[in-house]
Formats: sequence, structure tokens, C-alpha cells
Amino acid sequence: MGRGGALSDSVVRKAFLAYAYVLIWITLSFTVIVYNKYILDKKMYNWPYPISLTMIHMAFSSSLAFLLVRVLRLVEPVSMSRELYISSVVPIGALYALSLWLSNSAYIYLSVSFIQMLKALMPVAVYSIGILFKKDPFKSDTMVNMVSISLGVAIAAYGEARFDSWGVFLQLGAVAFEATRLVMIQILLTSKGISLNPITSLYYVAPCCFAFLSLPWIFVEYPVLKESSSFHFDFVIFGTNSLCAFALNLAVFLLVGKTSALTMNVAGVVKDWLLIAFSWSVIKDTVTPINLFGYFVAFLGVAYYNHSKLQALKAAEAQKKAAQADEESGRLLEEREGDGLGRKNESQD
Repeated sequence: MGRGGALSDSVVRKAFLAYAYVLIWITLSFTVIVYNKYILDKKMYNWPYPISLTMIHMAFSSSLAFLLVRVLRLVEPVSMSRELYISSVVPIGALYALSLWLSNSAYIYLSVSFIQMLKALMPVAVYSIGILFKKDPFKSDTMVNMVSISLGVAIAAYGEARFDSWGVFLQLGAVAFEATRLVMIQILLTSKGISLNPITSLYYVAPCCFAFLSLPWIFVEYPVLKESSSFHFDFVIFGTNSLCAFALNLAVFLLVGKTSALTMNVAGVVKDWLLIAFSWSVIKDTVTPINLFGYFVAFLGVAYYNHSKLQALKAAEAQKKAAQADEESGRLLEEREGDGLGRKNESQD
């Protein structure tokens, strides 16, 4: 009875912690998205400088990541040569910079709800680019699923009340660059046995992002900011915004480390629906029935894609365990045969 009670308490505690990590991640992800929208939207805080905002995030994240890795030594750095950094991390940093720049720019032109609907295209982009770089095999059933997701997003776009073609172009560009970054991480880092958690990733990638973003910033936003004498840097607004963005990376580290990447995907779906509801009820963005129907079609496609990936991972894990069991059985059999042969030789002597 006592052991059963202890086991039950352990299960309850693990479940409670898992839900707590999910809640923290959803809250921070939700906050960062809404906060960025508030700062960039011309009808709200009215600071439409997405490159500057992203650079503030990168400078803040670089500083805190350096503190955690090099000063406090709470996270172990990865052994990496200069050649590897230039050939692998720098391209990933460039793609990340472009993805963040374009995705933050989209908040100026599109509603929060519609942006979440367009983000449903991420699996389509990752799979397509994976095929292009020969990281994923072409499968007709998976491609049909990708078409269903694309169709759902197209229906949602058709029903969008505040459709802005430039905003859609920016968000689709952000999805394409982010998908390319994820595939390139597999090609340039994972294949070489290098694994970066969110903190070490920021430690290596954030300074690189800052450097890349500074180039367009000098020509695009710096001249406008220089002419704008009315702006004064608000340390409370930008400090708390940057802190939320950094805390989100810590939450990703906790969520994936303590649960799984699949849990994060499921939590992401919940977050998207909450953002759509918030965008409609609080920000007063228009969400049409066609919007919702299209996103629901895309949502079903994404859910099926995640389910298929989970089944594939389970099958691969089962195959790996079976191979390990066979290897262990073979080793034990060889040891027994060796012992038998040794005893036979001893009896002959």
C-alpha cells in the first residue's frame, strides 16, 4: 500500500511538472508574440522598426547567454573550432536573422490570428526543403498531407478580412527561412554530432544574428531613427520584452528536456488557438468563419503529420531496441560458447 502510494505520488508529481512546463512555455510564447505585436503595430505602441527590435533581442540574449555559459558556468559550451563555426553556425545565424526580421515585420501588416494561420505552413516548408536537400525521402501520402495543409491555409487566406499581400509575402518568407534553418541544423550540426540546446544556441548564434542584422539596419532603419527626434528608448518596455524573449528560450529548454518535442508541438497548437481567440476578443481583429474553417483543415493536416512522425519515431525506437537485444543475445551466446570451449580444453589437458 505504501509503495503504491509512493508510486502514485511520483506519477502525480511528474504529471504536475509536465503541465507546469507546458503552461510556462505557452504563457511566455503567447506573451512574446502579443508584446512584439504591441510594440511594432502602428495603432498601438507605434514603433515599426522590426530590425531594431530583433537586434535588441539578440544583444540581450547574447549577453545573458554569455553570463550563463562563461561566467556562471551553468551551461557547458560546445567544443567548436573556428572553421566549424564559420562553415556551420554562420549560415544558420544568417537564416535565423532573416527569419526573425521578416516575421517581426509581418506584425506591422497582419493580424496576430492570421499570422498564426500562416505559420501552419511550417511542416510543408520543412518537408519540401528536406526533400530538396535530400534529407527526407519523397512519400506520396506525406505530400498529400502537405497539400491538405496548404489548402487549409489558402482557404484561411481567402477568408482574411485584412489581407495584405506584402504582409503575407513577409510571413511566408519568414517560414521559408526558418524551415531552411531547421534543415541546415540537421545537415551542418546534427550530422557532425554537435547538439545545441536553446542556451548554447543563443550563445553561438545570437552574436552572429546581431552582426547580420546590423547591415540592413544601417541602410533601412538607422536613417529613419536618426531623423526621429521624438523617440526615447524605453528601458522598461524593451527590457521586459527582451527578457520575455530570452525566458522563452529557457522555457523551450525545460519543456523539450523534461517532456518531449512532440509535447511542445501539441502545446503549440493550443497556443495558436488561444492567440486566435485573444486576437479576436481583445485586440478586436476580425476572424471570419472562412478563416476558422481553413485553419481547422490545416490544423487537422498538421495533427496527422505530428501523429505520423510520432509513429515513425516509435517504430525506429522499437527497431533499435530489438537490434540491441539481438546484439546482447549474440554476445551472451558467444560468451557461453567460449566458456564451454575453455572447459573442454581444460578437461582434455
